[in-house]
Amino acid sequence: MEKSITTLRLKDDRLRLLKAIAGYEGKTLTDIFGEMTDEYIDRHKETLEMLNIPGFAMECKEGLKEIKKGKGKKLHELDS
Repeated sequence: MEKSITTLRLKDDRLRLLKAIAGYEGKTLTDIFGEMTDEYIDRHKETLEMLNIPGFAMECKEGLKEIKKGKGKKLHELDS
């Protein structure tokens, strides 16, 4: 897989802690950020899959508009 370079700005205290943890675990900062990125992507995969459903995002926005107008169904009505 091709790699790219990016710049990440962190507060000094956070960076010092990450470097200390990485050193203790025998890892590089690249390893640490790679692991964090993988975990973040895994946590959001379901959201990405739902957003891939045609019309899903628009239906959600329309549903929110209905709710704000006092319309729509209550949760117990959705099973009916």
